[in-house]
Amino acid sequence: MGRGAGAILVVAALTAAAGCARSDAPVDPGLEGLALASVAPGVAIPGTTLVLEGDSFVDAAWGTSRLRLVGQAGGADVDVALDASFVDYDHLTARVTTTLLDQLGGDVDFAGDAIVEVVSAADGETYASAPLPVSLTFRRELTPAVSTVQTGGLLFVNDEVAVQGAGLLLGGTEGDTIAIVSGCFTAAGSGTCAPITDVEVPVRPEQPFGRDRGSFAFVPAIAGIEPGVFDGSVVFENRPAEGGVTRSISFDLGFELVTSAIFRIDPPTASLGQYVFVEGGGFVGGEAGASTVLQLTGTFTPTGAGGGAPVDLILVPEFVEGSTVRYVVSEDDALGAAIDLRTVTGTFVGTVTPIVSYRGVEVTGDPATVSLAIAPVEQVVTLEFEPSYVESLRLFGLRALDQRVRARILEVVRAAYPGVNIDFRDQPVADFALYSTVEIHGPDPNGMGLFGYDNSPGKDTGNTRLYDRLGGVNALTQQDGYAGYGGVFIESLMGFSMHPPTGAPLSGADPVFDQIFDPIRPDRGTIVTSADLGGSLPTVGPGDCPATDRPHQIACAIRVMGSLIGTTVAHEIGHSLGLANPYGEGFHDTGDAPGRLMDGGADRPLLERAELGGQGPAVFCDEEYAYLREILPGGGAADPSPRPPCY
Repeated sequence: MGRGAGAILVVAALTAAAGCARSDAPVDPGLEGLALASVAPGVAIPGTTLVLEGDSFVDAAWGTSRLRLVGQAGGADVDVALDASFVDYDHLTARVTTTLLDQLGGDVDFAGDAIVEVVSAADGETYASAPLPVSLTFRRELTPAVSTVQTGGLLFVNDEVAVQGAGLLLGGTEGDTIAIVSGCFTAAGSGTCAPITDVEVPVRPEQPFGRDRGSFAFVPAIAGIEPGVFDGSVVFENRPAEGGVTRSISFDLGFELVTSAIFRIDPPTASLGQYVFVEGGGFVGGEAGASTVLQLTGTFTPTGAGGGAPVDLILVPEFVEGSTVRYVVSEDDALGAAIDLRTVTGTFVGTVTPIVSYRGVEVTGDPATVSLAIAPVEQVVTLEFEPSYVESLRLFGLRALDQRVRARILEVVRAAYPGVNIDFRDQPVADFALYSTVEIHGPDPNGMGLFGYDNSPGKDTGNTRLYDRLGGVNALTQQDGYAGYGGVFIESLMGFSMHPPTGAPLSGADPVFDQIFDPIRPDRGTIVTSADLGGSLPTVGPGDCPATDRPHQIACAIRVMGSLIGTTVAHEIGHSLGLANPYGEGFHDTGDAPGRLMDGGADRPLLERAELGGQGPAVFCDEEYAYLREILPGGGAADPSPRPPCY
């Protein structure tokens, strides 16, 4: 679910015309907490995408969603609806059309209630959010009523020029506001002001839904990259996706352009595959004929060494914007050639100098003093919880407890790698270019009933890649005759039941699985709803499960489900790191021994995976753990816990 799960709010009076809105206890747990918190932007034209923020939205496979507006527009009563599309469990979008404006009466101000309605695919009922009072303005067109434009003073190329006023377009499906710049440029040391004619630059809104403030980049196409003085003007045009162009008045524009500079680097310590953000001004890139490189000059001192070695390197960063470029610590460039980034740590002290080029002109900025430390290799892993995973929790009666299950999964995978320099996350990764991903799905798309599968290409002994994706489809593995789709597949866990909803039980099925999940399974017991979550759930350990009272049964189901998924994730990541038997053949431990995480699937019973009955948690065997510490040092002290032998 989204940020929370409260009782469903059904608006009977407003949804009667829509038919069969629920007024009794809901059946669909995915829609139990349906809520609408905001509708934006507040001013819309044909083509505008309204963004609906709320909770407990569902994707198209589980419900058909729409936005209803019930109130007054232009002095008349209105009740209109727009189709809404699923983005994630907290967001829907709805497209404003000319037909909607016709229904509302044209250029009108709407005041009333916004309601999200969903026809559930699970039970066919219509669920509705509580009415959200809103005021929305609808117009067939907007004119850029710009009032002020930043002018005067010093400016770096690609700096943002601030614009204030009203009627700016937001980009995307509704169209753009364009700044049209003209004038002339006098390069430093020249007495001639070279003419510049109509350079077009998009205006970006300052806030995602704000039409009163924005900016446009003073791109190098306007006046190049050399220092000098620009003198000219700017006019703004709205170019909507539907309708005609509207235009503002002209504004004077003038700046003194200065050469590029570096202010700081962040972070000051980085490891292989990590981004180092270089902040300053006057950077160029992202288009043909434009580039920024960094010259590092100074000394690199390895950790523990008595002295350092001279460094003079050219690094090629990625252009982000005029004030930021980012460099990824890489084995494939001059720094990687000079230093073994997998085994050597240390600190560079010296200067970094920006060198910018545009259309055959090169300008060198002033050097800045910096310090950059190289840290041990770190493996970042992000868990991507797919919509099919969330909806497949329905089979277990746990759809309302998605976030709590996720928290347990992360707890389990992190505990499996103590003292290893690995970082598990459940959010998008912005600070590393090289990181691994594990997709967590509902059903197994291979149709094989797998719990999980590492579909990366071949055993990665030494973890040389750092960027495996356990998910999607890998044609190479299909060609080898193996399953093509990778990830973790939670519906397959139902095979541990003595009475799975479909198919036959696994050979390792265990009655304990049913003791845990039968009380909340939709086909056996009563699913978990918000009524069960009114108070806090108890904290349970392995000895508390299975349980007999409802709160402990729910807490045990969360713990066991998170353990079953988490240990599968930990096992599949072990494969992507080169296990088992990293320097030999095979992908699993030989034989069968209790408590070994990299044993084959048939040798890892339910109780061990679930950490019940005195079994588990499974761990890496002795030589595997030593290997992990070797390839990913820097994770702190080694875990002193005893480990089973690998052979």
